Amino acid sequence: MQVRVYYEDTDFSGIVYHANYLRFMERGRTNHLRLMGAEQQALFEQAETEDSSFAFVVRSMHLDFLKPARMDDVLDVVTWPIAVKGASIMLAQEVRRGDDVLVKAEVRVAFISGGRAQPIPKSIRTLMKPI
Repeated sequence: MQVRVYYEDTDFSGIVYHANYLRFMERGRTNHLRLMGAEQQALFEQAETEDSSFAFVVRSMHLDFLKPARMDDVLDVVTWPIAVKGASIMLAQEVRRGDDVLVKAEVRVAFISGGRAQPIPKSIRTLMKPI
């Protein structure tokens, strides 16, 4: 997924503010689902038939900031699944500018229902399996 860096994404020095990479990566995870053939709303509607009160929450995130991005850069946010466990999905993400990797992340997303971690419904688990 491509993202253009706007003035509002930068700090006083014209470099992307570190927390904005989290927003870029959140959009990347949503776009990843869409590219895999599931729009988020349709996915939620399908999962609700299996479990009516659920949510995905970021359980943990490890980030490495390698190089800065600047205003007007066009960035690629690349997302791929590493592992799908019973109640969580581990994803890898990179924010790139051309061939340069600017930020690397590992994100564990947990499936929560009724305030507790629960097994991920089969429809979602199948969709998110690493290739």
